[in-house]
Amino acid sequence: MLAFSHRRAFTLIELLVVVAVIALLIGILLPALSSARKEAWSASAAGNLRSIAQAVTAYTASTDEFPPAYVYGADTFSDIWRIEDQQDTNPNPQNGYIHWSYYLVDEANPEAFSSPAVLSGGAPRTNPGPNPEDWEPGQNNDLGNSTASETPEDRQVKRIAFTGNAAIFPRNKFNISAARQNRLVKAARVKGAARTILATEFAEGPSWETLRQPTSGVIKSHRPVTPFLDLGFGNNIYSSPPNSAVARFVYPTVESIYDDDNLGSNMIEDANTTLNAIGRHHPGGTANFSFVDGHVERMTVKESVIRRLWGTEFYSLTGNALVNPEVNEP
Repeated sequence: MLAFSHRRAFTLIELLVVVAVIALLIGILLPALSSARKEAWSASAAGNLRSIAQAVTAYTASTDEFPPAYVYGADTFSDIWRIEDQQDTNPNPQNGYIHWSYYLVDEANPEAFSSPAVLSGGAPRTNPGPNPEDWEPGQNNDLGNSTASETPEDRQVKRIAFTGNAAIFPRNKFNISAARQNRLVKAARVKGAARTILATEFAEGPSWETLRQPTSGVIKSHRPVTPFLDLGFGNNIYSSPPNSAVARFVYPTVESIYDDDNLGSNMIEDANTTLNAIGRHHPGGTANFSFVDGHVERMTVKESVIRRLWGTEFYSLTGNALVNPEVNEP
């Protein structure tokens, strides 16, 4: 006699229940996986910032001073630059910029300047050079040229996720006709290394709009962020009277730091504060910050202002550059 096995098939109701349970589990697990992925990205960015801080320490140990944030190059290929060329505009624009990352590539792997949390690992160079892959859509260089223009080509890592503190890494205004000029910062001059931010993360926007000038299409990835304002001249810091008996530099107000939803184009030149060009893409709207002593902390931009972690002096400017402790105190 043949034996038959009668297996009951799933009913439609049972099948729907199984599908519902699977959907519920996916709904529970996906946010956890996404959060874990974001935490891993943040940890990777923090590790890279730590490596950069160590490379800066090695650099200052041999030179006694921090590198400039950027300078106009004396030619198109080397790290040579001249004080007399550091004017309001580049007298030789075909030479491009020499960025502070270029001075550290022997001590820090170029990939240390990238982050998995942002578009393409980081912003493109202001003047990307001949490789089309190094450009963002719609990007122009300083000469107004677009994709794959051979010159200028900046001496800078191809993608950069991080920016420096302009009070530590000076801009290149060493030879301008203004009340104040930039100067290189001696490492020994920086007080409170454990409470002075060295570098942090750029805010990402679509095709790096946060660093892009709307009219020119230039992406200003070579720029540091300027943490202080002048009492009378605001972000026009070079017009600040250099011999004032009053400490003229102040922290921006907390209210001038935008929420993530209000970030737009060209935050690196924002009239309120260029600290709005700092990232908010880690959990809780935070960014990683490395300090002069080499340690790294994660916090919001507003917290960095409230805790007054950008230093007590605008070290990279000539004249009395103390920060006023009584203005914009949170």
